[in-house]
Amino acid sequence: MTVILAPSARSRGSGEARQSVVAIAQVRLVVLALIFSAAVLFVIGRLAWLAFAASPAIAANTADRLLPARGDIVDRNGEPLARTIDGWSIAIHPNQVIGNKADLAKQLATLIPERSEGQYYALLNSGGSFAWLRRRARPELVKTVNALGEPGIEMMREPDRLYPQGGLAAHVLGYVKSDGHGGIGMEKTLDARLNSHEGRAVPTALALDLRVQAALENELGSAMVSLQAKGAAGVIMDVDTGEIVAMVSLPSFNPNAIGTAAPANNVTQSRYELGSAFKPIAMAAAIESGTVTSMARRFDAIEPVRIGRFSIKDDHPQRRFLNIPETLIYSSNIATARIADLMGREPLEKIFRDLQFDKPLDIGIERWGTLWPRDWGRSTTMTTAFGHGIAVTPMHLACAYATLVNGGVWHDPTLMKVDPAKRGAGRRVISEATSKQMRELLRLIVTNGTGRNADAPGFRVGGKTGTAEKPGASGYSRSENVSTFAAAFPMDKPRYVVLTMLDSPIGNAQTFGQRTAGYTAAPVVKRVVARTGALLGVAPDANRDVDLSQLVPLIWKNPKEQSGQ
Repeated sequence: MTVILAPSARSRGSGEARQSVVAIAQVRLVVLALIFSAAVLFVIGRLAWLAFAASPAIAANTADRLLPARGDIVDRNGEPLARTIDGWSIAIHPNQVIGNKADLAKQLATLIPERSEGQYYALLNSGGSFAWLRRRARPELVKTVNALGEPGIEMMREPDRLYPQGGLAAHVLGYVKSDGHGGIGMEKTLDARLNSHEGRAVPTALALDLRVQAALENELGSAMVSLQAKGAAGVIMDVDTGEIVAMVSLPSFNPNAIGTAAPANNVTQSRYELGSAFKPIAMAAAIESGTVTSMARRFDAIEPVRIGRFSIKDDHPQRRFLNIPETLIYSSNIATARIADLMGREPLEKIFRDLQFDKPLDIGIERWGTLWPRDWGRSTTMTTAFGHGIAVTPMHLACAYATLVNGGVWHDPTLMKVDPAKRGAGRRVISEATSKQMRELLRLIVTNGTGRNADAPGFRVGGKTGTAEKPGASGYSRSENVSTFAAAFPMDKPRYVVLTMLDSPIGNAQTFGQRTAGYTAAPVVKRVVARTGALLGVAPDANRDVDLSQLVPLIWKNPKEQSGQ
């Protein structure tokens, strides 16, 4: 018998099947929801644990590690030299790392190669609470490290030191170390002030003039490259205050990107035998001591002077008696040695000590002392008078020339801007009368002598060349010298000393193959004075000059020179 179901029965069977499918789906959804909820709870729990692990003590410890704000440094006109900006640093909490430590160590070694992969792996497994990965990190590095997605790595904002002028005045400014303290230069000297409330409130002004500094660096750098010199140094100094308005040492460095140790400061740390630039100092001592009472007095320069087994010779021998102006304009070693021999040790040693050639100069940055003669006998008196047998820094020589031309008063050199109301009286070294004679003689050297190439029109430059062979293990070099020109301007009323020095220059077409100071260092002074004179408040004037009417007639005119031969 065949049973035929009613339509209502078939509908009930189909409904039951659908209910069964729905029930199964609901169960599956509940299971998925439970799994999802468990995952969410796990993440929340992990985050809670991390929050708990980052206790207030650790947070405070991290804050203590951040660099403090640091005051700005500006030049004498308020232009920024060193500033504090808001930068990035990257740190890690090894005890909070949740990713694969081996992979993370490999990635960090690639991005931040200060440590090896093994060192990073050891750090990540150390269980420590804090370690720096990179201070003063570049934004692109911060972005890349952040993309690693590791919660244990922390990006922190902290003050960063910026030098807006790049490498300009690098040896003066120095740099700031990763611990927030000055490493060298004025950053180190002024560290306590710059990190104090007072230093942060008011920028600290140096004596430097940014414009003048740039001109001196540019001219010295160009000369150094052109003449293939090993190094260079330059100073511009106010003769009445001792303020150093420009100081250059080459090669230099960029304080924004310190990778290796900064090269020595040739102005304050390198000691040189500066040669004939010492002759005006010896002449001032001779005038002060009464050894020279007349500019017309002559000294035998016919033949070299024999001292034991050595001879003192002239580079450009005149082979005749020379008076005082001629001794300087022809830069005679022989005549200078005879004057020093007649004067004796005491007056020369006295002026050297009065000019602090026997000690380091404390100007606030790294400096070395001089190489003072061990045994001071007759030969030492004669040779040091023309700059051999004694080594000083270029800064020593700049200070000496400031004293020679400013009326005879020593002022301590300083890199800090001097308040005119608090300017010191200084210490007298030579008389005003002797200083006046020295100004005339130095101007004569530029108008009629070895310093002709330093004569910037309208600025009345006076100065002296110094070309000294470099000493070595086997004696003085015949192929390398130190070429210096020490100058001041304007010589009718001196305001500034300008000193330039080149270490081991090589002659080229511009110097006619010469490597002596008159062809290498002197032209740099001319260009620097022409560029900076007006900036320093000295207007060129072609109608003014030093009165040389008493000295020029004393210069003997060779008939061949007069006829143009």
